[in-house]
Amino acid sequence: MPRKPRFFLPDVPNHVVQRGRNRDPIFFESADYYFYLDKLREALDKYEVALHAYVLMTNHVHLLLSSPTVNAISQLMQFVGRHYVPYVNKKYGFSGSLWEGRFKSSLIESECYLLACMRYIELNPVRAKMVYAPQDYVFSSYHANALSGPSLLITPHPEFTKLSDNPLVRGQCYAAFFNQALSDDILDNIRRGTASGTPVGAEYFKAKIESTLGRKVGQTHRGRPRKS
Repeated sequence: MPRKPRFFLPDVPNHVVQRGRNRDPIFFESADYYFYLDKLREALDKYEVALHAYVLMTNHVHLLLSSPTVNAISQLMQFVGRHYVPYVNKKYGFSGSLWEGRFKSSLIESECYLLACMRYIELNPVRAKMVYAPQDYVFSSYHANALSGPSLLITPHPEFTKLSDNPLVRGQCYAAFFNQALSDDILDNIRRGTASGTPVGAEYFKAKIESTLGRKVGQTHRGRPRKS
């Protein structure tokens, strides 16, 4: 069976998900998370990729990335894997691939879905009942985005900076969104997007992508998310 194509466009955010093989853990202690983040930081600089949101879960990672070049996100993921997999195999006596196949990704429409996707990513530990609130989880971008904490990883997306010119106020505005749950429609759209590799956004967004790429990009439920 041929591989599903992945779609990348310059400066269009891409929600990337990579899982451990057989859903097994990929992080075992705090040092592993920090090693991964260190290599991610190196890759962001090396390939000039912007990271807008992330969370490192026990057996998978979510990254919201954008880049002015088409191949940079794939190169970033390869770079991180080339360093992280040997690190884990050597440290724990494993062998072979750590990942469950290729990473999955979907293009995200900035206007309608960027902030929703950021919240989706940063709420993963809460949905998994690992913590009560997103600020209680260390290995995510919530502290940088909502609490205006210092970060060598995060680059605010223009849609995020529209919340306020003042970083402190911007974080407060963003944090206020977490007082309301993401709707089931938004959750389903984002999950189907990464599962199928199809864009997440309104009809005109999909049409624009297909026109730019000159090809069909698949089908998922689309539309402007309800305010939440």
